[in-house]
Amino acid sequence: MAPASVQPLLLRLTALAVALLLLLAPPAHGFLVLDPKDVPEGCAAEPAAISLDGLKVLEVRSTAGAESVSTVAERGSRTLLELARNQAIKPEAIGVKHLEGESFIMLQQPGEPERRLGVLNQRTARCYGMEPRELADLTRNQVRTAIVRYRQVHSQESWLRGSALAALVLGVYVLWLRMQFRINGRVRDLIFRRETFLLQKLSRLGLSGLLKPEQVRRLLQGLRSSLHWVLLLLISYLLVPLLLGFFPPTQAIANGLRQQLRDLAIGLFEGLVDAIPNLLSIAVIIGIGVLVARFSNGVFEAIRLGRLRIPGFYREWARPTSRLVVILIAVATAVIAFPYIPGSSSKAFQGAGIFVGVFAALGSSAVAANIISGLLLIYTRAFREGDLVELNGLMGTVQDRTLLVTRLQTPHNQLVSIPNVTVISNAIANYSFSRREIRQPVALSTTITIGYDVPWRQVEELMLAATRSVEGVTDELEPFVLQTALNDFHISYELTAYLRDANTYRQSLSQLHGALQDRFAEAGVEILSPGYHAVRDGNASTVPEVAASGHG
Repeated sequence: MAPASVQPLLLRLTALAVALLLLLAPPAHGFLVLDPKDVPEGCAAEPAAISLDGLKVLEVRSTAGAESVSTVAERGSRTLLELARNQAIKPEAIGVKHLEGESFIMLQQPGEPERRLGVLNQRTARCYGMEPRELADLTRNQVRTAIVRYRQVHSQESWLRGSALAALVLGVYVLWLRMQFRINGRVRDLIFRRETFLLQKLSRLGLSGLLKPEQVRRLLQGLRSSLHWVLLLLISYLLVPLLLGFFPPTQAIANGLRQQLRDLAIGLFEGLVDAIPNLLSIAVIIGIGVLVARFSNGVFEAIRLGRLRIPGFYREWARPTSRLVVILIAVATAVIAFPYIPGSSSKAFQGAGIFVGVFAALGSSAVAANIISGLLLIYTRAFREGDLVELNGLMGTVQDRTLLVTRLQTPHNQLVSIPNVTVISNAIANYSFSRREIRQPVALSTTITIGYDVPWRQVEELMLAATRSVEGVTDELEPFVLQTALNDFHISYELTAYLRDANTYRQSLSQLHGALQDRFAEAGVEILSPGYHAVRDGNASTVPEVAASGHG
């Protein structure tokens, strides 16, 4: 049989075994049907049980004398065990004698005096909602049934039958184990071999870009292994009460285990049924939240693409605002759906919430500061992804902008993450803003110092000539030179030029410096930066010899 067809059959057999083990638990031999809240005055709220061989035979809610119900139940259990073990006493010897207002449970053996086993009066019978005669007859019948059952169970025939059944069940269990391990191995090999099948399924579901076949294979292998061991543990646990139930000394333990399983199954089923309305409410709330989030994403996507315009709302705000709105919708959905979660009002659930809240509070200050700083950076439009900026002394291209950090790619291809709270507290220089927003080229400036012995008109001419030789400089706006300071030994000249592309800022600045050195060297003019004196005291000129000789 192929594994694909055996596995469902195995699951059905397992479910059938679970149901049979839960239903085969023998019922208790009690007869009290009164609701505890309707118990008359003078009756015990919780009855004591007269048991035989671990099974409840009678319930004691009241006594004819002043003894407690637990004392009467213990003495009754001992007496019932003695009667059941004495093979000379026939079950029919248990009889009833009715008198005016009272009934007696009697042991009536031929040739021996009668023995009173118990007395039932009007007050005792009222605790069971019966008349004394009716209660006495029912008690007699249940005592007889219990004695008969005890002797049948403890007979040699019962032991032999139990041993045979136990051997049969163990044999079936061993065969099932072998079949289960064989099926598990075949399914494991099948999942390992079907790589083409996995690729087809992933492509059909549109998940080929999200998941790799190896990831799906590991997931399926994990599910297979989990199902395999769950079945093994479940069947092995169910086997224990089944085997214990075949032998008289352990039948009480078996009944207790069955009762636990039955209570667990019934509790889970009742909990699931009770939770259905709340689960439906949660599904409706989540569905509405998803629809609202999708509508919100559609609106902001239209704004981002320019199909929808809102005065004062910039297109680059669309994506981060969409994320914030989705987060708010998710939080609102969770808050609305929280009361409907099964167990949300339990102490464990509340304790877990407090535990998570403490950790959130411990790390919330730094996180909140970065998030607020990130929002300020977004809505002040300080920069956006792809801009060339200078942040915290670093120049680079903005690669990513999140609510917590800003990431720059430096000219050395280093990715630097700067917390937003650090970014917002320092000056931000955006070199791409001018060209994008005001349609003007960004300025490039540098300062050199030249001695007083060189005419300033010649200096300006040389600086402008050097600017015109730089490839990245645009002719949209004319470059210019400003004399920014008359120092003790030299004059400071500031050259300002305009770049065609802001992304070439560093390269153009380097080329401009090189061009300035070449032009001044060709003209024999000495650049005094950073601090050479114009008055000669025997020091050699700083003009390069090659350039000074005209080979610049």
